Amino acid sequence: MTTSIKQIDFKMTIDGKSVEASSGKRFERVSPGHDVVVGTYPNGDVGDIDVAIAAARKAFDKGSWPRTSGAIRARALRKVAEFIERDIELLARIEALESGKPIAQARGEVAATSEIWYYAATLAQHSYGDSHNALGEDYLGLILREPIGVVGIITPWNFPLLIVSQKLPFALAVGCTAVVKPSQLTPGTTLMLGQYCKDAGIPDGVVNIVSGQGSVGARIAEHKDIDMVTFTGSTEVGKKVMTAAAGSLKKVGLELGGKNPQIIMDDADLEAAADAVVFGVYFNQGECCNSGSRILVQKSIVDKFMAIVVEKAKKVSVGDPLDEKVLVGAIASNEQLETIQRYIAEGKASGAKLVLGGDEMKSDKGRYFEPTIFTKVTPEMSIAKEEIFGPVLSVLEFDGVEDAIEIANSTVYGLSSGIWTKNIDQAIKFAKGVRAGTVWINCWMDGFPEMSFGGFGESGIGRELGRHAVEEFTELKTIAIHTGQRKEWLA
Repeated sequence: MTTSIKQIDFKMTIDGKSVEASSGKRFERVSPGHDVVVGTYPNGDVGDIDVAIAAARKAFDKGSWPRTSGAIRARALRKVAEFIERDIELLARIEALESGKPIAQARGEVAATSEIWYYAATLAQHSYGDSHNALGEDYLGLILREPIGVVGIITPWNFPLLIVSQKLPFALAVGCTAVVKPSQLTPGTTLMLGQYCKDAGIPDGVVNIVSGQGSVGARIAEHKDIDMVTFTGSTEVGKKVMTAAAGSLKKVGLELGGKNPQIIMDDADLEAAADAVVFGVYFNQGECCNSGSRILVQKSIVDKFMAIVVEKAKKVSVGDPLDEKVLVGAIASNEQLETIQRYIAEGKASGAKLVLGGDEMKSDKGRYFEPTIFTKVTPEMSIAKEEIFGPVLSVLEFDGVEDAIEIANSTVYGLSSGIWTKNIDQAIKFAKGVRAGTVWINCWMDGFPEMSFGGFGESGIGRELGRHAVEEFTELKTIAIHTGQRKEWLA
């Protein structure tokens, strides 16, 4: 298949123009599944991001976008959604080549992305404030919800188009302007958004997209003319973003790591739960903040349940991301591969039992890792409480639902969680007791544009998606109106 892979040369978008980096420099991406160059990109620097921020600042302060009607903004967002739908095959192929994810999965993600833009468009006409008519006969109170201003958006490599689309269209819906910095590993589809936005009629300067290295993102976080920064990535880097943003006290939105538990009760549909477990941990090679990388199994069914899980895991197809039948593709980078290998070694050293996988797969090209399972894991082990970001499942045991809640809450993270049971009392008890932004009951990783997403603890700050998402990109303004004669203070 590598003979059909053609390199694409992308450009940035600044102030409505398709541009190269001011330095003229470019960088390239080598496909993690094929070891060939699949794209080249402008190597933007601090100077380029400053120009982009200035364009976004001017577009917000003096341009038409924040002052136009919600109906007009909604129309433009729907147009972007149409362009994404039109180019599903192209966008999916770019993501599969840049990230290593399977093409069939990438295609589904692009389709889901268009649905997010369609949903965000509806919110452009539904951003509400409040009125207060009971303040006394001489007063009327108004609470307005206004766009926060220029939003800096920094996105990761694992779901590049999907994650920028959990932020950008919601910011645009309420009238913000934006500066976007995608990961240098997978910038292609995000850079394409710049042209889509222009073709949709979004004014110049409203959407600016700059590719480059980490210094570009750092500049966004610290820049005084950025009113809000929203970042998705590791908790470690998220803390650095928050520290940089503190210099100008800008608003911060963070969607960070997770160590997400699935609870398997003894009355669960074990076949369905096992399928969800295998999907949850191996989807996107495990390179997913929502990865179900640890499961808690009730002691009475551990052996029975794990026999089913192991058999299903053995059937997971790993290989060329462009193969339609492959479920698990390539590991995105050498750095991520080394991280996975380090955690495998730590798991073995701590006494966990390796029952499946544990090694890099032999391959003439690319980086591939075996689906891996550890049992006999205890809560204090690193593989039980730290995010691995790879196809590694840690299996813990528990007695009752109260025990499961305690173990589930024993990490610094609180992104997502799930429980498998036919007992509604146990399901609700867990849902109320677990500290996580999302709780799935008898399902896993089922998401919808209408449903909010975000975490507790070190999994982040704020919420994306759902009708509350636009609130992240707004400020409240109180207007007190007095009518009639004012009572004088000096009378």
